[in-house]
Amino acid sequence: MARPTPLRDVHESLGATLTDFAGWLMPLRYGSETAEHRAVREAAGLFDLSHMGEIFVTGPQAGQALDYALVGHLSVLATGRARYTMIVNPAGGVVDDLIVYRLADDEFMVVANASNYRTVALALTNRARGFDAQVDDRSDAYALVAVQGPHAQEILASLTDTDLPNLRYYAGLPGVVAGVEALIARTGYTGEDGFELFVRGEDAVTLWQEISKAGQPYGLVPAGLSARDTLRLEAGMPLYGNELNEETTPFDAGLGRVVKFDKPGDFVGRAALEALRDAPPRRQLVGLVARGRRVPRHGFSVVAGDRVVGEVTSGAPSPTLGKPIAMAYVETGAHEGLAVDIRGSLEPMDVVELPFYRRNK
Repeated sequence: MARPTPLRDVHESLGATLTDFAGWLMPLRYGSETAEHRAVREAAGLFDLSHMGEIFVTGPQAGQALDYALVGHLSVLATGRARYTMIVNPAGGVVDDLIVYRLADDEFMVVANASNYRTVALALTNRARGFDAQVDDRSDAYALVAVQGPHAQEILASLTDTDLPNLRYYAGLPGVVAGVEALIARTGYTGEDGFELFVRGEDAVTLWQEISKAGQPYGLVPAGLSARDTLRLEAGMPLYGNELNEETTPFDAGLGRVVKFDKPGDFVGRAALEALRDAPPRRQLVGLVARGRRVPRHGFSVVAGDRVVGEVTSGAPSPTLGKPIAMAYVETGAHEGLAVDIRGSLEPMDVVELPFYRRNK
């Protein structure tokens, strides 16, 4: 049975369509997913992300333990900053993509995807052995609420004394929002400016309600998983289970930059990734824009001539572009004359550089 977040009653009162996502009962949409998407691009959206996992790594050697466990160089991360990284298996396959926040000299918070946080917590526990560090999965204690969009800063500024204008992208600091203690992070998964607020589960309803009231003059709306997916797709952001899995390496996804070979010491997957770094890429993640109106979906074949050269990983109508778009893995160099097999019909596609959408800063 799907597990509710602390905001379930709020979602039901708003008429949300709820769905099972990674074992959690989550809002899919509240009304029109296209309207929710456009609100985030033009005004602001409010998201419940309480299904995400929060795993703490603490102790004198917490940074070194994470350097060994993950592909990134986390021990050099400044307090108050965050970094996108990955945990891979010994063969270099992606176990999960993560955001790591350094909260203090000896305290880090690892945010994992809902479908993987238990796997990540166990792997971190195993990989931290031999280091003076402790791993503590505190996911059950936390709720996560996100405000995303051009007016996100204005909305939150009315609820906190925190210096939001000087809070840098991929940074986080403790503060009080609407009387609720929170870790305020300038991070997100929409391609827009915004904030993610980590709070105690029992404070989630109060925080949601206060942000909703403060956001009304700015056009803020609640937004569900459907809008979150089309927003991240337009922004070219990978989704675990689609663009990333244990058969995929960071290099496949065009994210080799997150692998820090220059950090000292060994890390899990290093040897495999070093061998792959210098090898010709076997496939590439590309953006596709449909010439017609039919939508390429996850798992559909990408065809060049009479050959299957790849597979769609994510696809949806793009409210911003007004056309169907997709991300797909294709054979290296297979960029011309591509089509997607949509239920027996070959629909022509144009290859474009990712992301499909980039906000004006």
